Amino acid sequence: MGRFSELDMYYLGQATHYEIYRKLGAHPTEEKGKKGVYFAVWAPNAAKVSVIGSFNNWQEDANEMERLEPMGVYETFIPEAAEGDMYKFYIETRDGRRLYKADPYANYAELRPGTASVVTDITHFKWTDAKWMEKRKATKDVHSQPMSIYEVHPGSWMRHPGREDEGFYSYRELAKRLTAYVKEMGYTHVELMGISEYPYDGSWGYQVTGYYAPTSRYGTPADFAYFVDYLHKNNIGVILDWVPAHFPKDAHGLAEFDGTCLYEYADPKKGEHPDWGTKIFDYGKNEVKNFLIGSALMWIEHYHVDGLRVDAVASMLYLDYGKKDGQWIANKYGGNKNLEAIEFFKHINTLILGRNPGTVMIAEESTAWPKVTGKVEEDGLNFSYKWNMGWMHDFLDYMKLDPYFRKDNHNKMTFGMSYNGSEHYILVLSHDEVVHLKCSMLNKMPGLGEEKFSNLKAGYAFMMGHPGKKLLFMGQEFGQLREWSEERELDWFLLEEDSHKQLQTFVKDLLHIYKKYPAMYEADTDWNNFEWINADDAYRSIFSFVRKSKNGKKNLLFVCNFTPVAREDYRVGVPMKKQYKLIFNSDEKKYGGSGETRPLTYRAVAQDCDNRPYSFAYPLSGYGVAIFEY
Repeated sequence: MGRFSELDMYYLGQATHYEIYRKLGAHPTEEKGKKGVYFAVWAPNAAKVSVIGSFNNWQEDANEMERLEPMGVYETFIPEAAEGDMYKFYIETRDGRRLYKADPYANYAELRPGTASVVTDITHFKWTDAKWMEKRKATKDVHSQPMSIYEVHPGSWMRHPGREDEGFYSYRELAKRLTAYVKEMGYTHVELMGISEYPYDGSWGYQVTGYYAPTSRYGTPADFAYFVDYLHKNNIGVILDWVPAHFPKDAHGLAEFDGTCLYEYADPKKGEHPDWGTKIFDYGKNEVKNFLIGSALMWIEHYHVDGLRVDAVASMLYLDYGKKDGQWIANKYGGNKNLEAIEFFKHINTLILGRNPGTVMIAEESTAWPKVTGKVEEDGLNFSYKWNMGWMHDFLDYMKLDPYFRKDNHNKMTFGMSYNGSEHYILVLSHDEVVHLKCSMLNKMPGLGEEKFSNLKAGYAFMMGHPGKKLLFMGQEFGQLREWSEERELDWFLLEEDSHKQLQTFVKDLLHIYKKYPAMYEADTDWNNFEWINADDAYRSIFSFVRKSKNGKKNLLFVCNFTPVAREDYRVGVPMKKQYKLIFNSDEKKYGGSGETRPLTYRAVAQDCDNRPYSFAYPLSGYGVAIFEY
């Protein structure tokens, strides 16, 4: 690997240096026959920069770096340095301050509370997931593939009991345990929270200091690569949370990196989030854009990650996000849109998806911003998917209600279909919904004891049948009772109780049906794929709808009852005079139902119902769910 060249500078200045992580940072190499480490950092407004570390006893003047013009990149080669050494950049500012900064491009960091970067070589990992990568590359349309995501916080999914440290599973241990669980449950993807290095556990990884480093909490970069490789070999996709919206003010981080606002907007009205106490990246600066683009590309191309879920997109798009009058500056047209952030999204999404077919970019965007998943040619942002926060709020508002009051809020469950075609959506019940006194999913449900479980099962079945990809946060699949906390593992002991085990089995069977039937995923935004049978049965709070496959075979009919009142002879209108095969019945013993035997096939008869000429009757239990194949 050569030194930082004029061409490197040119590309960095254009925001097109797509493998910048191979140049900036610390790289074990050889120069003039000597082994050592090459260091390079961008700090254009510094008066002087040196590398300090375990190889020079942290002496500030031992290894001063050479400045390269015109970009203000500093570089040096240190023969005494080697892999595993800790280091920082010592920066003297033009106004005489002394800063000790971690390397923005470091590939590995000291375990917190330490804040040093660690020299490592990420080029030697032997990948064995070629089959997965070829299949990914050959994917013509990600939207026609199944996607049911298990959202996981690695440090609190499961832990080793009785250890003196936190008992975290390493990336390698997590790979094996998580893969076994995810395969059994039937999820297609795992989404990991908080993998880019971050100082404070309580931020869950959403306040990042190391955009190029997998957190050392769970092991080395090679261990993380092993994790991705292992999941791929078991046919599980890996999505990472990625946070280009803001960064913390920690002294060793990016804030005022060279004594000036280098990575952030200089004006605090643009450069700070008053609510979060964080800095906002300057999306107008090419070197900053390149920093973020390079990070995203490294995760996807170097670490084989299958997609990035981009956090807090709305906070980037709106200049007045979370700000009061007088706290923000309008754009050149007098509006509240951040034109530079819009341009950034169009650039990065087009670039990443163009270079890496089969990968996804997912927007966590909480407003009605148009065309988040629209094409750039039509002024869209070109994300692959958008989290459907509107659906989630309506769904939870409805589910929290006492069943008696649901009849007056029936439209909360049907409204989502009125805008379903406007974006490619993921229906989400994420970590955000089960923290900060919002209650666990189970404890949001009305009633006591078993009634909570019955409500939640009906809700999950409705969610699984509704168009859109799926995401469920860990623990909610078995009815975690306590709110989630990053400080402890999930309450797996609950699975010793029948009701929790039954809920888990219920979710598992739904996930396997989702994967098995193309009608459930191949055309989520197509009106030919979905049809309400009865969207207006508000009085009884029952919803019936069909999901249709492209080839007309193995279509599914859903019937969901959201009150405890059983309907012994519930008649449902159907599209065709055919036999309807019962493939899922919530009243089975294994789900905590009565276990009463029911016929497995139902023949439609010529009897008007739901404005259709054909129908059949089915014994629908209280909170009952039935899925039929036809």
